[in-house]
Amino acid sequence: MTREQYILATQQNSLPRTEHPQFYPVGIYGWRKRCLYFFVLLLLVTMIVNLAMTIWILKVMNFTVDGMGNLRVTKKGIRLEGISEFLLPLYVKEIHSRKDSPLVLQSDRNVTVNARNHMGQLTGQLTVGADAVEAQCKRFEVRASDSGRVLFSADEDEIVIGADRLKVTGTEGAVFGHSVETPHIRAEPSQDLKLESPTRSLVMEAPRGVQVNAAAGDLKATCRKELHLQSTEGEIFLNADTIRLGNLPVGSFSSSSSSSSSSSSSPSSSAPRQTIYELCACPNGKLYLSPAGAGSTCQFSSNICLWS
Repeated sequence: MTREQYILATQQNSLPRTEHPQFYPVGIYGWRKRCLYFFVLLLLVTMIVNLAMTIWILKVMNFTVDGMGNLRVTKKGIRLEGISEFLLPLYVKEIHSRKDSPLVLQSDRNVTVNARNHMGQLTGQLTVGADAVEAQCKRFEVRASDSGRVLFSADEDEIVIGADRLKVTGTEGAVFGHSVETPHIRAEPSQDLKLESPTRSLVMEAPRGVQVNAAAGDLKATCRKELHLQSTEGEIFLNADTIRLGNLPVGSFSSSSSSSSSSSSSPSSSAPRQTIYELCACPNGKLYLSPAGAGSTCQFSSNICLWS
């Protein structure tokens, strides 16, 4: 480069520029800035509403350090106060109520309590329904609260009633389909005891005897047909001040000729009235009365035995 060229180049750079410089702004302007402010304001409103709703939920649900609402978390477990509803299964080990209030389990249909073994098999079930209470288990027991004595127990083999007294208040009494084994049957004071079989026979058996005792009243046995008193090896002993046999047939007695006449013969008006009779027995065991005489008159009234 020559000297002249260098001078010319230097003079051109030193000359003032007549054009205005262009400036480029930095930032967001226009509609973008307005949209950004709108979204920031919307976010702020949403945060305020969310915070207010959170505070309201905490206030309504009664959230505390120990729990929420009626639910309290203690060292011994979870405590619920008031009415609680469970929409899903609840798995707990024990359920206790307060000492001064009962425990109430309520359902619109029924309440079912299940017990399972370690394999998950159902071993016991208690269902409280609208019509009945059902228990399905191997053995069902009812115990006294003070002594723990078994009052009632039932299994597949037997039913045991351990109460001191079994009281049946039904108007029809107690109905037993099979045999009944008991050492004592007693009615209430001033009440009658009645053992009845409407369509079949009533049998009372005991290896050492059956005793029927009426200490302050009468003992009455009534039947439609025959009354049999049978002793296979012993005797029938009637011990009383007075033994009466009513409605016995009366045979006739005639000391004259041949045989005895029928029981319908009437004595003459001049004959004295017969007031003493003799008790006679037929070979088949039937008893009848015969007018007493100087000797036995039973053989003269054999017509009673013939027509019996």
